[in-house]
Amino acid sequence: MLGLGDLSFLAQLKPVSAAEARLDDGGVEMRPEIEPLVRLLERTDSARVLEEVGERIRRGLSYREILAALLLAGVRNIQPRPVGFKFHAVLAVNSAHLASLSGPPSDRWLPIFWGIDNFKRSQARDVAEGDWTMARVDQARVPPVHKAKAAFVEAMENWDVMAADAACAGFSRIAGAQEIFDVFCRLGARDLRDIGHKAIYVSNAWRALHCIGWRHAEPVLRSLAYALLAHSGGNPAKGDAREDRPWRRNVGLATTFRPDWLSGKSDPAATTEMLSAFRSADEDQACDLAVSLLNRGVAPQSIWDAVFAAAGELLMRRPGIISLHAVTSANALRFAFQTTGDDNSRRMLLLQNVAFIPYFRGRANPKGGTLIDQLGAAPSDGDSAADLEDIFAEINRNKMRAAGRTLGYLQGGGDAKEFIDHARRLLFLKGRDSHDYKFSSAVLEDYYNVSPAIRDRCLATAVFNLRGSGQKDTDLVGRIREALKA
Repeated sequence: MLGLGDLSFLAQLKPVSAAEARLDDGGVEMRPEIEPLVRLLERTDSARVLEEVGERIRRGLSYREILAALLLAGVRNIQPRPVGFKFHAVLAVNSAHLASLSGPPSDRWLPIFWGIDNFKRSQARDVAEGDWTMARVDQARVPPVHKAKAAFVEAMENWDVMAADAACAGFSRIAGAQEIFDVFCRLGARDLRDIGHKAIYVSNAWRALHCIGWRHAEPVLRSLAYALLAHSGGNPAKGDAREDRPWRRNVGLATTFRPDWLSGKSDPAATTEMLSAFRSADEDQACDLAVSLLNRGVAPQSIWDAVFAAAGELLMRRPGIISLHAVTSANALRFAFQTTGDDNSRRMLLLQNVAFIPYFRGRANPKGGTLIDQLGAAPSDGDSAADLEDIFAEINRNKMRAAGRTLGYLQGGGDAKEFIDHARRLLFLKGRDSHDYKFSSAVLEDYYNVSPAIRDRCLATAVFNLRGSGQKDTDLVGRIREALKA
């Protein structure tokens, strides 16, 4: 079905540790149980790395060990500035992991092998650009345990890179995962720089660490803190850059929420009003409207529905890298909203996501195009399998028609899970770019984060950045097949 090809060779992969090695290049050293595998990924030539990893998997190396080594190799070897570009080798690790979890069991290794190949390409680019390597912590600057958290927060507020790095190491050694996340999720949302990558890195790092184990947190959090301090020009703490203004304004606006703002009622009319505002309002106007709606008794979910719909609409009206990140940053900020235990942080995360939409709209500058609530549904043929075949073939011919067919399929009783499973399988076979993984993991997850009244339309917009069945399979699948031949 869908020309997906034979992936039976993946059955040869059965979930061993690599040989011991010592780090001798002055870079940060990972925990001893994972350091040898990290070094294997770092030092094996890109033409042989898949074969070496495949051999170790056949001998018993586990999925979790490889995921940990992949994340840590990226953290040690790839500079997290700018927060994007080659650093997607790190940003997309959790996305690849989510694709593995959600895809068919027989295919679960494909996203991880893609991640390894992606790391090697990003590593080569980093070397060509200066060969950045994360240094060991300056232990003399690490604050005492009882001062570590406060020192870290102060350094981040002052945009002080050296002080933040040492304090981050101390904070990561004494704090629990939730306490750490509650601090970092605010920092990831505090400015609009890097088209949402800061918020994306926070959520993806936290989720990946929950899989590989928080014993590996220190180098990941140091990388994250360094990324969050990325900026151009003078110190943001002493300036008034546009990217910093929404947060500063929203700090005061967040205090005006009614006390029981989380207990409002779902209101489709409020979602429509918010969505309409997103098409013309600036960041301040959009945030003011969101607070007004919440204080009228509207549930936060109705605001989130408008955020996701507006992001999908922007992608449909002006496909491209900016619009794509409107979707992926909304996913990351929504995850943070659901995960933080701090009420004020929830308020700020919601408001910052509302501010992001007009900012993205201004960057993408859509001219005309179909609005999400005007998208017409093409009638279903009544044959679910045939409908899916047609939808994913149409993606390569006419994305707008594919969107209409998707909406018709979903509204006509088609199984959304079948659509999502097909989309992921095509990603495994045809995905070439980090954004293929980041976007698909976000948009397919968010189908279940949007209210039923609007989720079909949101998912229909995803075809503007999903892989179609008419595209050629990547060479990577063939390389994996060859690597696993006994």
